[in-house]
Amino acid sequence: QVHLEESGGGLVQAGGSLRLSCAASGRIFRLNTMGWFRQAPGKEREFVAAIRWSAPSINYAESVKGRFTISRDNAKNQVYLQMNSLKPEDTAVYYCAGDRQAMGVMTSSEYDYWGQGTQVTVSS
Repeated sequence: QVHLEESGGGLVQAGGSLRLSCAASGRIFRLNTMGWFRQAPGKEREFVAAIRWSAPSINYAESVKGRFTISRDNAKNQVYLQMNSLKPEDTAVYYCAGDRQAMGVMTSSEYDYWGQGTQVTVSS
């Protein structure tokens, strides 16, 4: 009923920038919370950023605060993750996630809908 699809990943040098996009389709009106998570090879999935539609609020992981920016465009049904000053440790598959009402936005198990992910590789 809800479909999420990420795009914008790729290969970039350290210090460079990328903008990830998440396109939502289906019953998107059901989604109040959108988040970005990432998973690096051999590591666990971790929270990156989240934003709520109603009662606007934004959360960032400490590791990306000041470098990444999450935003939304309701008219286009899209959520973005602007990533600046990228570091090799940012290399991971980035996932877009959504939920009608996530109680804990930093917890992956709180989200019901997920995209397939987009690869981000930062070289040094």
